[in-house]
Amino acid sequence: MRDSASYRHEVPLSTIAEGVWVDADPVRIVGMGLTATMTVLRLSGGELVLHSPISMSDERRAEIDELGTVSHLIAPNLFHHRWIGEWAAAYPSARLHVPPGLPKKRPDLRAARVGVSEPEPAFAGVIDFELVDGFRLNELAVLYRPAGLLIVADLVHNVGRPDGAWSKFYTRAMGFYDRVALSRVIRWTAFSDSSAARHSVDRLLAWKFDRLIVGHGAPVLADAKDVLTGALAWLR
Repeated sequence: MRDSASYRHEVPLSTIAEGVWVDADPVRIVGMGLTATMTVLRLSGGELVLHSPISMSDERRAEIDELGTVSHLIAPNLFHHRWIGEWAAAYPSARLHVPPGLPKKRPDLRAARVGVSEPEPAFAGVIDFELVDGFRLNELAVLYRPAGLLIVADLVHNVGRPDGAWSKFYTRAMGFYDRVALSRVIRWTAFSDSSAARHSVDRLLAWKFDRLIVGHGAPVLADAKDVLTGALAWLR
C-alpha cells in the first residue's frame, strides 16, 4: 500500500453516473491500508463541486479541469479535511462548505459556509445537505438529486475484504469486514445523542436515492437505501 504523501495519480476518474465521478487515494487508518474517496459533481451550469478532496497532483488537477470549473469545495466532516486547503489555494474563487467546528480546527482555511443554516443558491434543486445531529464528527451528508445519489464520509464504510492480517482482523472485530457497516469503535465513541442521530438518519432515508458513495471503500450502485437502512438499524 502506497503512502498518500508519495502517491501519484495513475488511474483516471471513474464515472458513477451522469455528472458524477470518483477518485481515491490510499490512506492508513489505525494501521490499516484503506482508501479515501473524493467525489466530483457537476452542477446544472456546468460548474464542479469537489466533495472530500484527496491529494492533489498535476495529473489529477488537469483531469478535473477538463471536466469544468471547480466552484465549490466540501469538507464533509471533522476528519475529512486534510487536503482541502491545497485545493482551496489552487482554486481561490471556489466557495468552501465545511461542518460546524472545522473553522476552529482549521484556522488556516479561508472563510466558508458553515453547516446547513445558510442556503447555497448554486445548489438549489441539485444538492441537499443534512447535518447528522448527535454525531461528534459533525458529518454533512449530501444528496445529489440528478443521479439519485447519497454521499457520506464516515456514516458507514464499505471496505470489502482489505488485504493484510491486521486489516482483516480489525475490520472483522469492528464489524465492517465485507459488508456496508459502521465500525463499532465509531459507534461506541462518536455518538453523543443516538436519538438525535436517528432522526437525522430518518431524514436521509426520506430522500430519493438508490446509489451511495462512502468515504472509505466502494460505492453502492444499486438498492443503496435498503443497504443503508440495514447498516444503521442499530441506531433504532
